[in-house]
Amino acid sequence: MEILTLSIKQKFFDEILAGTKKQEFREIRPNSQSKYCELDEDGYVKEIEGVLQPRKYDAIKFLTGEYKGKRPFIVVEVKDAKIELFEDENHELVTYTYQGEEYIAAQVVYDLGKVLEKHID
Repeated sequence: MEILTLSIKQKFFDEILAGTKKQEFREIRPNSQSKYCELDEDGYVKEIEGVLQPRKYDAIKFLTGEYKGKRPFIVVEVKDAKIELFEDENHELVTYTYQGEEYIAAQVVYDLGKVLEKHID
């Protein structure tokens, strides 16, 4: 089982537990690209028929609370994932430069399913 581990605020943790938060959004940056995207052998995000491919995860382990000691967590099923590109008001792709290279601003969207496991002390 492929599990992505993410830290979130208590408010969002509680909303996922309650079933009211059905999606998780994460900005894709050059340093997190391999975590959220399927990459080809050259390190570029894979495309299938023009659609950027998110990295496949079966579940997300959400941690909350302080970083010291044992932290409460839940493991939540991932039903689907997609990559969305950011556009400006003129429907032009938003770009930014990082270490001399130009990137398109994007986020990954995870559709959340049922809570598979929870550890709340």
